[in-house]
Amino acid sequence: MNRQPTLEDERVLVRPLARDDWDSLYAVASDPAIWEQHPMHDRWREDVFRDFFEDALAKGGALAIIDKRNGEIIGSSRYQAYDEEDGGSVEIGWTFFARKCWGKGLNHAVKRLMLAHAFESVARVDFRVGETNYRSRIALENIGAERTRRTELDRYQGKRVVHIVYEITRKGFADGPLSRQD
Repeated sequence: MNRQPTLEDERVLVRPLARDDWDSLYAVASDPAIWEQHPMHDRWREDVFRDFFEDALAKGGALAIIDKRNGEIIGSSRYQAYDEEDGGSVEIGWTFFARKCWGKGLNHAVKRLMLAHAFESVARVDFRVGETNYRSRIALENIGAERTRRTELDRYQGKRVVHIVYEITRKGFADGPLSRQD
């Protein structure tokens, strides 16, 4: 599976993240409100976001999201944890958008593009979300993701962090809310 494709519709361009995107992407990520429910709630800080950005570049799969109306970077997402076993799976995550984009259907548009691309190669897409990140959990449910019984336990700044795993199968995508464009 190509984890760094270029995808687009009439509203957004999703393309591989590049080192030159730092300034534009950090301008978006530096808003503390974006991270207030996220387990890594201080990702708005430059040093913390720098680690996140470098990790994204090092692991591959990282994508910049561009508003086609004005060419601005408005967020980012990733394909991670690609596994060929049992029909294949990949994780979509680390997604965030500028607050000015919230509630405008852009998450649906980006996830529709990313899921359609993923389902050319895999049977299942997973999403990990912090247990108390209700904004992201609602967004996942709105795109047709179903909560699984799987959880993952991490630590951040000495505190326990529980991630809940959601999934969408190829059939779930075909029958779900993103199967058609609004």
